[in-house]
Amino acid sequence: MQYLLLLYTGEDDFWNRPEDERKAVTREYMDLIDDLKDTYVGGAPLQPTSTATTMRVRDDEQVVTDGPFAETKEQLGGYFLVDVDSIDEALEIAARIPAARWGSVEVRPLAPVPARTEV
Repeated sequence: MQYLLLLYTGEDDFWNRPEDERKAVTREYMDLIDDLKDTYVGGAPLQPTSTATTMRVRDDEQVVTDGPFAETKEQLGGYFLVDVDSIDEALEIAARIPAARWGSVEVRPLAPVPARTEV
């Protein structure tokens, strides 16, 4: 089953660290990805919330606003997508993600989508 591991931190938590610490954390991420091998499906950091645009449709009208969906203490900063046999395995991986030490990692299973069939 695939799980999406959503990384939430204060937006400047990483960038306010000394450069040598940022490099060490980046190495930790790379080492974790290497260690996960085929379990790791993909992932990426996100650009800052200042680059976000939120779009809603209300009464068939598009409403576009600059910025994230909500102002919160922690922001979605990136994600891992993993393919494992259980929630316990996904949680073990989440605990190894460096951002879990200063933020949080939300672990959510992906809902299976049936293959599209022609009618």
